[in-house]
Amino acid sequence: MSSCLAREVHLARRHEEILSQRSELLQQMETYLRDKKTKKTWQTQAADAAHKRNAALLNDIEAAEKRLQERTYLLPHPDTVKLETLYWASIKESLPKWEEFLLGRAEVPIGFKKMKATKQSINYPEEDSQK
Repeated sequence: MSSCLAREVHLARRHEEILSQRSELLQQMETYLRDKKTKKTWQTQAADAAHKRNAALLNDIEAAEKRLQERTYLLPHPDTVKLETLYWASIKESLPKWEEFLLGRAEVPIGFKKMKATKQSINYPEEDSQK
């Protein structure tokens, strides 16, 4: 009987060890699952934030592209810029010759013809149709 009692005590201790190991493993599993869930939540939030950032960047890029395209339409043709530059250089060059005339202190500079004021008759289509 004592061997049965010793065996019973041994099995009870072994049962307690198995239950404590089981409890420990369950706690580890719960911790693992909680950490996994937290990590998944964090990854989902990070992915959402990245998606929002990417969408905002894409909108900014599209807006910048649109502004650049609009700006290219606003920029004059290089030939026009060249002609304008030559025009203003010519004005700056001839301005001293005309300055006194423009201020009313001198006659038309030498080398320039006086233009006679001519009276021009302008015919309007409406007037022609009424006649």
